[in-house]
Formats: sequence, structure tokens, C-alpha cells
Amino acid sequence: MRMAIMRNIKFKGSLLTLAGRPLRENIKASDFRVINTELAEVHLSDYGNKIKIITSFPSLDTPVCDLQLKEFNKQATHLSSDIIILGISKDLPFAQKRFCDANQIKNVLVLSDYRFSSFGINYGLLIKELNLLARSVIILDKNNFIRYYEIVEELTTQPNYNQALLKIEEVIKIPALYIKEELSNHCRPCEVGGKPLESQEIAKLLVNHKDWQLVEGRKITREFKFKDFIEAKYFLDLVSVVSQEQGHHPAITIIYNKLKITLTTHALGGLSENDFIMAKIIDELEG
Repeated sequence: MRMAIMRNIKFKGSLLTLAGRPLRENIKASDFRVINTELAEVHLSDYGNKIKIITSFPSLDTPVCDLQLKEFNKQATHLSSDIIILGISKDLPFAQKRFCDANQIKNVLVLSDYRFSSFGINYGLLIKELNLLARSVIILDKNNFIRYYEIVEELTTQPNYNQALLKIEEVIKIPALYIKEELSNHCRPCEVGGKPLESQEIAKLLVNHKDWQLVEGRKITREFKFKDFIEAKYFLDLVSVVSQEQGHHPAITIIYNKLKITLTTHALGGLSENDFIMAKIIDELEG
């Protein structure tokens, strides 16, 4: 049983905590769901095999965020049509639409994470204290592998535009990585008539999940400890979002500051690879 750990940025020198799954280069980016300015739900997968620049920011009502979006809108005019720029914040879609119309933002697709916090959670950019997104720039190649990211350490400062543009040039030269992942980052639909994992397969997967305990040969469980009930509930909410998106729902019990999570695949009557994928995601949420 370990205490959950979160990452930090600063706002005018004061520490803020980032919740969600940490970013790493050369891993497959997670899908996410956000809302566009027409109030429609959209996903990363909707943007196909284009190279993607994703820039996130706290709010368009601040001067730094205002400049950030305008700068990417300007830079987009020099980029290939094979590159798409997504601007994501937790501003309401109505406010985003007004801003884009007033400032002629036509080269950046502006999206809102207000409803689900899915982008913030899946990319480790949700500011816990503010329920806003950290300032970042992320570059995904055509296969959605993360080729570059910058999380701006001080929330009141701009991203490093020059560094991001240099990296874009590198990605254009090698637009798609092909990296075999040991374990997928997304659960697969269970096949009818499928079989649960054999004991030797379970043992092999458990090696990389040392904090999880095997129960009765058909479940894995882990207990988390937090400062108080509110902290435990916050972590439960993070797990709930990704569980719904993965279509794989754990059994969760909460007793004051302790959260116990149990994973099994009921359709198979035992453990499947999906259980270990979810365990990996939950471990990433812990930090």
C-alpha cells in the first residue's frame, strides 16, 4: 500500500499539483473525448493519421493564453496541410467560439475539456486545485506516438514555440513511428466464448504489477491510501473517467482514506489482458 503521488507546476511561484496519467515520449498517446464549439463530442481518433500539435492552456480570459492561441494560429499558416493544431482548455464552448470569431482563429481547432476532464486526466495535465488544464505543447505523429511534449513549469509563462517548431520539422522527416508495445494502452472488447488467462500468463503479467495482489487466481486487487476521504474520492473520480472510456469497470470500495480496487473480467470468469491494462492505467493515475 503506497501513498498516491502527484506532479507539480507553479502559479506565480506557488506549487500546484497535476493529476492524471504522466506523459512520456515515444509511447502511444491515449484517446480522449472533448467538446467542440458546436457542442459535439469529438475524440483524438477523429483526426485520423495527421500529425497533431496539441496545445493546452488554463483559460482564454487570461492574456498569456490569449497570446498562446494567437501564436499557434499564426504559425499554422506556415505548416503543411498534413498537420492539424488542436487547442484545448476547460473554457465553455460558447466562450471559445466567441473568442475564435472575434480573433479570426481559423487555423486551430479549439476544443473544451469542461465536461469530462478526459484530456486532462489522460495526459496528466489536470490542475487539481483549479480544475483547469496546465499549459502545454504536445506533438503526436501520424501513428499517435508522442514525439515531443512541454509542460510549462510556471503557469504564467509562454511555451517554447521555437523548440516545438524545430521538433515539428523532425517529425515531418519521420512522420510515423512503429513501436511494439508490450501491453496496449486501451482495453479490447471481450470475445464471446473467450477463455481467461492461464496461471503462467497471469504470473508473467504480475511481474510488472508488483503492487497488485492475486486473489483466488481470478482477480487482482490493490489498496491505495490517501490523506482523507476527499483525496480518496478525487482519485476514485479519476479512475471512474478512464474506466468508462476503457469500457472496463473495476469493483471499488472506499472507507475514509482507503480505496480498494479489484479487477476481473466477469464475461470470462477470470482474468484477461484487459485487467492488466486497467491496472497499468490506474498505476499511471497514481503517478
